[in-house]
Amino acid sequence: MTFFDTLPAKEEVVRLRPIELGDLNALFAMQVDPESNAMAVTIPRTQETFYEHWLLSLQQDDVTPRAILLDETFVGYISCFLINDAMNLGYWIDRTHWGKGIATRAVQLILAECDVRPIHATAATSNGASMRILEKSGFQLVCVRFAPATDRFPACEEASFRLD
Repeated sequence: MTFFDTLPAKEEVVRLRPIELGDLNALFAMQVDPESNAMAVTIPRTQETFYEHWLLSLQQDDVTPRAILLDETFVGYISCFLINDAMNLGYWIDRTHWGKGIATRAVQLILAECDVRPIHATAATSNGASMRILEKSGFQLVCVRFAPATDRFPACEEASFRLD
């Protein structure tokens, strides 16, 4: 064993930066992943709808879209956005990076940047990982309800969270 074998592994750094047009292809690939959609209980957007959504989102003042980087590797996105005059939070982590604490750290970073309160988030009750991330980040469970199907989400039981 050498001295270098006893050094701790380099800690990977999670940071946020604004989403760039060049990120959209990687984002699209993430959002069509079947396992990710099963976990998040989402229906992937078509390529046309996906790009329309993101091009519009990148132009809106009431949306804070951020790339999540692990060191310098693009691993997902996180965003604060208005829906019906209420600030909301959403995120998506590439499946190859699940379970590393990246989403928890990204939520902490975006909450420091987006200081509007209250802020809301939802998760399918079957997505225990996302519910734990929200609770660890200070969100309180407000209610659990049956959410009907939409073009983006299948019908499911959904937990609504709020951070004041």
